[in-house]
Amino acid sequence: MPTVGLFNREGQKIGDIQLLDSIFAAEINKSALHQVVVAQLANKRQGTQSAKTRAEVSGGGIKPWRQKGTGRARQGSIRAPQWIHGGIVFAPKPRNYRISIPKSMRRVAIKSALSSKVAESQIVVLDNLDLEAPKTKEIVKMLNAFNANKTLIVTAESNENVYKSARNIKGVAVLPVNNLNVYDILKYDKFIVTKDAVSKIEEVYA
Repeated sequence: MPTVGLFNREGQKIGDIQLLDSIFAAEINKSALHQVVVAQLANKRQGTQSAKTRAEVSGGGIKPWRQKGTGRARQGSIRAPQWIHGGIVFAPKPRNYRISIPKSMRRVAIKSALSSKVAESQIVVLDNLDLEAPKTKEIVKMLNAFNANKTLIVTAESNENVYKSARNIKGVAVLPVNNLNVYDILKYDKFIVTKDAVSKIEEVYA
């Protein structure tokens, strides 16, 4: 079992915590990580982009000038793509970009992402992160204690005080365990997680 330090918010080590091998010391499957991240980014796309083809642009029903004898290039419509205000060639149309990923692959990818954070010593386990009220200053102080810049903070449950305290800090995101995903784990350099959240992760993914 990998053993990492257990810290308080001031950055002081108060003990050690053992993590499950099957989740935090799993073999890192780069192929699964890549496929899941690609799927996540694709699934975020709205797919609502749309432009008009020459068949959909209004006007252009009449030939602008006769075919021969004018000295100009032949034209069939003022709404052809080469004209200003003409239709778009191969115009984008609404489509579904969704990619389905098996649940088993998502689990493998999550375990690989968490294991990579442990392997790179980028994980910090906190004894607790209870705030009586939203205080950005408290979160900034904690981040400075761990020399953390681009950071993902993971809590066991949705924590409004922590979320409101961190939402205006550039490069910092807060997620509850049930919203944990591969893309965000890999996107942020530092992974700060509460002890309760570790227990819940082990409960869900064991």
